[in-house]
Amino acid sequence: MQSRILSAALGAALSLCWIQCAQTTGADGASSESWSDYRPVEAVAPAGADWSFNATIIEACSCPMFCQCYFNSKPADHPGCCPEDADPRTPPRYCRFNNAFRVNHGRYGAVSLDGAKFWVAGDLGGDFSQGQMNWAVAHFDPAVSAQQREGILTALGALYPVRWQSFTVGKDLPMEWEAGKQRSVARLDGGKAAEVVLLANQGMTDEPIVIHNLRYWGAPRNEGFVLMQNEVEAYRIADPPFEHRGTNGFMITVDLNSKDGERTASTKSY
Repeated sequence: MQSRILSAALGAALSLCWIQCAQTTGADGASSESWSDYRPVEAVAPAGADWSFNATIIEACSCPMFCQCYFNSKPADHPGCCPEDADPRTPPRYCRFNNAFRVNHGRYGAVSLDGAKFWVAGDLGGDFSQGQMNWAVAHFDPAVSAQQREGILTALGALYPVRWQSFTVGKDLPMEWEAGKQRSVARLDGGKAAEVVLLANQGMTDEPIVIHNLRYWGAPRNEGFVLMQNEVEAYRIADPPFEHRGTNGFMITVDLNSKDGERTASTKSY
C-alpha cells in the first residue's frame, strides 16, 4: 500500500478495509469546500462478484526519496515544518500523498473498467504500526460510470487493506493523466485541485531506475517501482492544503483480482 513491520500492520487490518469511513467533519483531510460535497464510502460489492484490476499509478508523497514507509512503520519526520508550539526535538511525522490512477484493463462482473481515471489524496499519519491511517479523499473523473466506481472501490479495498480515521469520496473533477519515460504528469481540475509532476532520476544508463521484489500494499503482483522524483505534488483543496517539491515519486503498475484473496488466505505469513 514492504517490510515485515508494515506487512504486519496491513495484515492486522484486513477485516477493516479501505471501504470504511469514519467522521465527515473536522478531519485533517477536509476539503476547503463544504464537507457536504463529500460522502462516506459505502461497501458496494455484491457477494461473490468477480473482478480484476490492472492499473498504473503516478504516485508522490512528502517523504524524501525513496519513501521509507515501504520499509518502516513510521513515515519521515519533517523538521522546520512544525507549528509554533511544537517541540523541535520531536518534529511531526506524516506521509501526505497523491496517487493518480489509470486502469489499464479490468472488469467488475460484466462491466469493463478499462481506461477509468481516479485520484486518491491523503495523509498516512505519523505511526501506522497498527494498520491505522489518518485520512484520504478519492475523486473520480466525470467519465467514470456508477458501475465502474463500484468496481474500483471494491478493488481499492483489496489494494489498501487498512483502517482509515476518515475516508471519503469527493466530488467529480476532470483529470489529466500522462505517463512518460522522462516526465509523467497528472492533474485534477487542471491543477487547481491537485497536481503531480514526476521527473525521471538518472541511473547508470538512460533506462529507468526500477526497484523490483518490493511489495506494494495488498497487490500480489507489480511491475516494479519506477523511480521518478517529484517536481511538485500538491493537494490544493485540503484544509489546510499541502504542496511538496523535490520529494518522493514513482510510477508503478499493479495487478490483482477477486481470486487473489482466496489463493493467499492460507499462505499469508504476516
